[in-house]
Amino acid sequence: MCHTWVDTWNFSAGGLPTPGRNSVAQRFRFEAVRVAIAGGHGQIARRLAKILSQRGDQAVALIRNPDHAEDIRQVGAEPVAVDLEHATEDEVAQAITGCDAVVFAAGAGPGSGSERKETMDYGGAVKLITAAKQTGISRYVIVSSVGANPEVRGDDTFSVYLRAKGRADEAVQASGLDWTIVRPGGLTNDAGTGRVSLGESVPRGQVTRDDVAAVLAAVLDSPTTIGRTFELMGGDTPVGEAVAAI
Repeated sequence: MCHTWVDTWNFSAGGLPTPGRNSVAQRFRFEAVRVAIAGGHGQIARRLAKILSQRGDQAVALIRNPDHAEDIRQVGAEPVAVDLEHATEDEVAQAITGCDAVVFAAGAGPGSGSERKETMDYGGAVKLITAAKQTGISRYVIVSSVGANPEVRGDDTFSVYLRAKGRADEAVQASGLDWTIVRPGGLTNDAGTGRVSLGESVPRGQVTRDDVAAVLAAVLDSPTTIGRTFELMGGDTPVGEAVAAI
């Protein structure tokens, strides 16, 4: 595959360009890149894997249940069985070795209790940070949530979820990696429109899982999104233009 792309850089606090370590957004895009997706059997993850594989990149889907492997192959991705919630950091590192970037699209999911919000939505994200560092992967994209905040009060499951997501975002921001935090609004299974609204704060609304996946794929190719946190809703701006404007 041969993406049309230009040389890209990080910029230091003084405004000077500095090359990164092993980041998708810092390489010429004349070769395929390999992206590990945590929560690989999830709905957004499978959509993202399909986009990546169709454009010639390699998607590695981290799945808890080996029985889901065929679902992963059907979208053109490589399944790797590793239970992110219970695996050791070394086991996760082994699963993502050879990748150029990681996307954390995992979560405890609807119907899970508060404890799993902590161990998966927060703990899983932190474990993936450690594994990325161990393997020299610098690019880290996380799917968070609108309203994520480590200071959210309350013991109900949704408050615990928002608090866990907020703590995960804080850990990503403090990781030293080339991170991007994407905070979608209410998710739907409607067909994607290819048009979104992105920004540090945008009016609350819904967004299709198709469009979330499209934004994630564009973010992986966009160095201007490194070090940025933004909300994502359905909107009127084409995905490529919206991500380029971040």
